[in-house]
Amino acid sequence: MNEALRRALANARLTDTDAAERLGVDPKTVRRWLSGQTPYARHRWAMADLVGIPEHELWPTAAVKREESQPFPADLPKVYPHRWAVPHAVWRQLFESAHQEIGVLVYSGLFLAEDTGILHVFEEKAHAEVRVRILLGDPGSPHVQDRGDEEGIGTAMAAKVRNALVLYKPLMSIDGIEIRQHGTVLYNSVFRADNRMLINQHIYGAPASATPVLVIDGDTEPELFATYLDSFEHTWNGAVGVEF
Repeated sequence: MNEALRRALANARLTDTDAAERLGVDPKTVRRWLSGQTPYARHRWAMADLVGIPEHELWPTAAVKREESQPFPADLPKVYPHRWAVPHAVWRQLFESAHQEIGVLVYSGLFLAEDTGILHVFEEKAHAEVRVRILLGDPGSPHVQDRGDEEGIGTAMAAKVRNALVLYKPLMSIDGIEIRQHGTVLYNSVFRADNRMLINQHIYGAPASATPVLVIDGDTEPELFATYLDSFEHTWNGAVGVEF
């Protein structure tokens, strides 16, 4: 039980239902927080503001983890002109910094699936109780076909998705790693580790490897971070599990 949160709600004369309504979440979600689950950073901040108690007093472990995790280097660009210009070390640092959640939203993301080192990071993080969620495009989706046509590679886009699925297959047996397929139009790909993201923009006629990548830190840009996180969650909720 999170006794600090329970006392804070009681002192503020708020029930779990009251808090859920104020924060825009399901009451069951607040009850999970009371039972010990740690919320996302944006929900921790909102709850701390609601009850008037500092975040580190409600979730001291989360605060310690955030301090221990390495922030993006001060000299890291806010925007890379191309995905291929993002150093491999930045991708690895992003995922290795995760203490609670890793999220990937792509059509194929084959450059990650082919990286044995990154796959090993996903596995290690899952064993460390980090939730890993990977969203790949449905190769049968018309939007995947459209994206292939836009990039000038036609059916090769669907083939890339299928290749990625095969490469990710060994991870599907690991507790904590979930892979789903979506049929949505992607305006960007999302790569998330806790409250940090790399956002690969999609531009008509250009492959994703040649388009810009935004660097977003949820600590300094919470509203921008929340916008992309909401998009990820919406896509995840509408996606389906992978079957081989």
